[in-house]
Amino acid sequence: MLRRARPEDADELAVILRTAMHGAMPSLPKLHTPDEDRRFLRDAVLPNQEVWVAEVDGRPVGFAALGSRDEADYLQHIYIAPEFQGRGLGTELIDRAKTRRPSGFRLWVFQKNDGARRFYEKHGLQVVELTDGSANDEREPDALYEWVP
Repeated sequence: MLRRARPEDADELAVILRTAMHGAMPSLPKLHTPDEDRRFLRDAVLPNQEVWVAEVDGRPVGFAALGSRDEADYLQHIYIAPEFQGRGLGTELIDRAKTRRPSGFRLWVFQKNDGARRFYEKHGLQVVELTDGSANDEREPDALYEWVP
């Protein structure tokens, strides 16, 4: 089930973000503490982006955040707790993003996150740019994907 995020979800969403990101890419530098992740979600993401939560048995297990920058729509975040991956929840979130942004959207992903890249490509997103990572905090090469209906 999907629902809109609430401010009180910040703690659980921060855990999902951290475990999903570092589960997919264990070598990724941990630049932020768990408290910083919580504050980021509570103070920056939840009040400023359209956030959808995937729940199982009433418990948040994933989320997606839609926002805009540089006059384009972006899927800023999409994370599923590792133990709930492969159950169709990511597909539900991508489908919701497509419904909410029917003219299309973009997203960034690290180039070495092969699982996420396969997932995005399976759902019709295409690479439009590859970078050396100099513009992201982690300094990891990344890829810009785009979905256009």
